[in-house]
Amino acid sequence: MEPIRVAHIMGKMVRGGVESVVMNYYRNIDRRKVQFDFFADSDSVDPLPYKEEIESLGGRIYIVPPYQQINKYLPALTKLFKENGYKIVHSHLNTLSVFPLYAARRAGVPVRIAHNHSTAAKGETKKNIMKYALRPFAKVNATHYAACSRYAGEWLFGKKSMERGEVTIFNNAIDLDRFRFDPAVRDEVRRELGIENKFVVGHVGRFCFQKNHEFLIDIFAEVHKQNPNSVLLLVGGGELLDEIKQKINDLSLDQSAIILQNRSDVNRLYQAMDVFVFPSRYEGLGIVCVEAQAASVPVIASIAVPKDAEMTNYIKRIDLSKGADYWATETLGCLKLKNRNEIMKTANMRYDIKIQNKKLLEYYELLYKEQ
Repeated sequence: MEPIRVAHIMGKMVRGGVESVVMNYYRNIDRRKVQFDFFADSDSVDPLPYKEEIESLGGRIYIVPPYQQINKYLPALTKLFKENGYKIVHSHLNTLSVFPLYAARRAGVPVRIAHNHSTAAKGETKKNIMKYALRPFAKVNATHYAACSRYAGEWLFGKKSMERGEVTIFNNAIDLDRFRFDPAVRDEVRRELGIENKFVVGHVGRFCFQKNHEFLIDIFAEVHKQNPNSVLLLVGGGELLDEIKQKINDLSLDQSAIILQNRSDVNRLYQAMDVFVFPSRYEGLGIVCVEAQAASVPVIASIAVPKDAEMTNYIKRIDLSKGADYWATETLGCLKLKNRNEIMKTANMRYDIKIQNKKLLEYYELLYKEQ
């Protein structure tokens, strides 16, 4: 029997959180029963993230015009959906899912899943206008609703839909074994980066408004004043990279900051960190917080990160209004943690991909049978 083919709508593919989540599920799901096809916009990162791995696992990749070219985007999707005879289209575009799911409806796809991974915050005027304009249409072309957290589900689909159980929550699960703390790997990575005897403040995320890097630099500046032996390790790429590099230089922190772009070995890099600082302005969940905890790294995060991300007892959520001095004090407090193995002893296994992928498999199989 052929596996169920699910079309995953990824939009502009980068090595971001959503791509990481979908790939975690894809690697671990029973591919004899379910296969993933990936639909990426033509303005995605080049080379396309995970391309070789996807194809080696039996997945197919389709490149389509970006949604901004709506007159080309919708016909291209509709044509491909019809030609491949999909029964399930799973869109990860948050409020923008209204567009690919419209194409799926035109193509006669019976199961159309709108999956929300994000929320919103003040400051991104243009983006927020689009989000709030499209939010009322979140359910129009969808037959089923999903989200990465209760907060994200409620934000897009409404409190009543959450209360009625209409939104399925899929935890942003990871392969815990890939992130498990290993002192030998920690020493190896720290040697590679030349930070053997440093207090390492880490962050993983795109250089964009949402991730609030400018405040992160302010926090680290205060940390470095109190502990000159500290180092800031930033992992990611993005449109604000040059701006943040300039701020680092302006504060004379360039000798104490390391920026690594678009790495495929992030699981190893967490090992080198002593604390993970994540002052996001908004998040649907914040998968990197889960990854950091799985690597036994204490986390200092903003209250914009949902409580759902609390995998262990070693994550503290702080209001951004507290200021850089307060955040720096909390960050330096992690110096007191001596035994990193204690962190995972408090872990909640709801983020174990080996458990969660079975839930997704059963979800697809049930929807396939019902249509």
